[in-house]
Amino acid sequence: MESKIYGYVRVSTKEQKEDRQLLALQSFPVSENHIYMDKLSGKDFNRPQYRKLMKKLRTGDILVIKSIDRLGRNYEEILLQWRIITKEKRADVVVLDMPLLDTRKSGSDLTGTFVADLVLQILSYVAQTERENIHQRQKEGIAAAKLRGVQFGRPRKPVPELFWQLKADWEDKKISSRQAARQLSISQDTFLRWVHGK
Repeated sequence: MESKIYGYVRVSTKEQKEDRQLLALQSFPVSENHIYMDKLSGKDFNRPQYRKLMKKLRTGDILVIKSIDRLGRNYEEILLQWRIITKEKRADVVVLDMPLLDTRKSGSDLTGTFVADLVLQILSYVAQTERENIHQRQKEGIAAAKLRGVQFGRPRKPVPELFWQLKADWEDKKISSRQAARQLSISQDTFLRWVHGK
């Protein structure tokens, strides 16, 4: 059976840049009726066209995408989709803006797949390391800011004069913490936090 060439395009409704992806796929060439496209919002990653394409994809077919991030939102997802396509479906993947990510046979049978898998693993590692570094830098930045006395979160409400009288009444069991809080127009939690000096 002759292998088919498919293309996949994903754009978020915010960016509307499918033209570049479509042109790149068509010049591969991928015929227009073999291109599947999902337009998604940032949050929604339910990809009906991608799922339809996965059902069509057979052993020996070729899936062409403009860039690797079209396969998923993060590298875990990209690696999973890559494994499904290349190992389970046994189809080839060609990533146009990264020529090393091309699993079609080149030279010895395994070279294309091996190099592409290796490159993808490295990219995944780099992305994961970068995420961890950003997280670490954020933690260090917050710690340094706290040392300088920077306050995080909402500014504390000033304690009104009436509070001290209500606190005394509460301590003498004349009123409940809920009643005191209501008189101050604050939550019961806030009243108790003020009572305990937090």
